[in-house]
Amino acid sequence: MFTLFIIGLLVLIIGIIAGITIKKTYRAVNSTAVIAVTAVVACVLMVLSCVRTVPTGHTGIVTTFGKVEDTTYEAGVHVVFPWKTVINMDNRNQKASLDLYCFSSDIQEVSVVYTLNYQIEKANAQTIYRTIGKDYYQTVILPRVEEAVKGVMAQYTAETLLSTRAELSNDIKSILVEKLAAYNIEVIDTSLENLDFSDTFTEAVEAKQVAEQKSKQAEIEQAQALMEAEYKAKIAETEANAAAAVSKIAAQAELDVVKIQADAAEYAGKKDAAVMEQIKSVFASDPENLTNSDIENLLMYYYIQKWSGNLPETYLGSNELYGMLTAALKSLENSGAVVPQE
Repeated sequence: MFTLFIIGLLVLIIGIIAGITIKKTYRAVNSTAVIAVTAVVACVLMVLSCVRTVPTGHTGIVTTFGKVEDTTYEAGVHVVFPWKTVINMDNRNQKASLDLYCFSSDIQEVSVVYTLNYQIEKANAQTIYRTIGKDYYQTVILPRVEEAVKGVMAQYTAETLLSTRAELSNDIKSILVEKLAAYNIEVIDTSLENLDFSDTFTEAVEAKQVAEQKSKQAEIEQAQALMEAEYKAKIAETEANAAAAVSKIAAQAELDVVKIQADAAEYAGKKDAAVMEQIKSVFASDPENLTNSDIENLLMYYYIQKWSGNLPETYLGSNELYGMLTAALKSLENSGAVVPQE
């Protein structure tokens, strides 16, 4: 802009000299018009040399012949002396992506795409320009990012880098925040967008993962087989216990049946003995008045008492019945009972 001011001044001087020369030589009135036109052009050029524009999101740093002044300009149009220069410093959020090659602690080459979001501190824009210059990214940011990324990567093995990406990003960000703050540069955010390894290492990792998956599958199958064996063993044990319990119950039932039968037989024997005693007592109470008909009726009564309700399959005639009664009477005589005579 100072050059534009000089050009305008020269135009004005040349116009004045040309007008005077024309007037002396040709004595023409048009010399005044020449001087006026050149003066207007010169004034326009000098005025334009004093106008400065600061874009939105920038801070204007004022310098005088290279010396940084204390004055700064906000976004807009400003009028300054033509010998003053305004340097526009971008204070917006800026993004930089870097493709870096690093080495892990086990000497594996790692390709990294690292992204950094940053901005300069607006209040210290003059200091940044005075101490670093306008190209602060190449001068300060890029070397610090490479140093931080490579330094952190070297602390981990290639295998752990795959599972600690978030931790890596946080470690790198912490280092950059501290280092760039010393240069009045604010770190907004960082990210690791890509981690790439050599083909040999990638194949080795895949083979290891396949082996681990097969090992886990074998463990699962072994556990399933063990569970099935334990289940079958429990089923067999349960069945054996159930069979033993059934056998025990059956044996106890048979024992109970035998006992009941024994008790029934004993009861039947006692009952028959009681019947005989009753018959004896009947015969002994009034032997003279008992007839054969009374004995037959008495025996028939006790026979009916013991009848189960089923009809006999064998029928006896009067002769067979008489024989049975005669045998019963003889049995009574042998037992000592008095038997009435006809």
